[in-house]
Amino acid sequence: MKNFIVCAMFTLLVTFASGSGSAQTLVGCTSTNLGDPPRVVYQCAGGVVLEAEAAAALGVLANGPNERPTDVEVSSDAVLIEIAPGSGPFQIRTPHAIAAVRGTVYAVDVQDGTTSVFVSEGEVTVSRLDGSDQVLLPPGFGVDVSAGEPVVAREWGAERVARLLSRFGR
Repeated sequence: MKNFIVCAMFTLLVTFASGSGSAQTLVGCTSTNLGDPPRVVYQCAGGVVLEAEAAAALGVLANGPNERPTDVEVSSDAVLIEIAPGSGPFQIRTPHAIAAVRGTVYAVDVQDGTTSVFVSEGEVTVSRLDGSDQVLLPPGFGVDVSAGEPVVAREWGAERVARLLSRFGR
């Protein structure tokens, strides 16, 4: 039974680290599994921390100097991102949007046909994949990006913020 659990945990870790078939593994990052709720925290070079829901699919698309991730793909579920101020550009790509920052704390949630982005600290620029409909999100604001709907920054209510952040034990 112990070998089965170790094998299952290894398989899950490899799945989380590799993300989609086109993405790289999370080079330059170390991972820690957390519970309640289950999630994986990736501590990456250059002040990048990615906290992913246990079922999140993510992978590094590009690295900068010292193997610091600069372009990460998230294709399902939610990731909480912390970028050290002054550490350089960073962006998250989803099937629906691009969220770009220079130093902040924010969450990206990918669900059926929609990407939601919420900013806790700092500012995040969000646009459609083609760069259109760009909005700047200050702290407390979020946006839902889906086909055929306008990309509009809105202040999120406490209940919605709490529901999202509770998925990361906050």
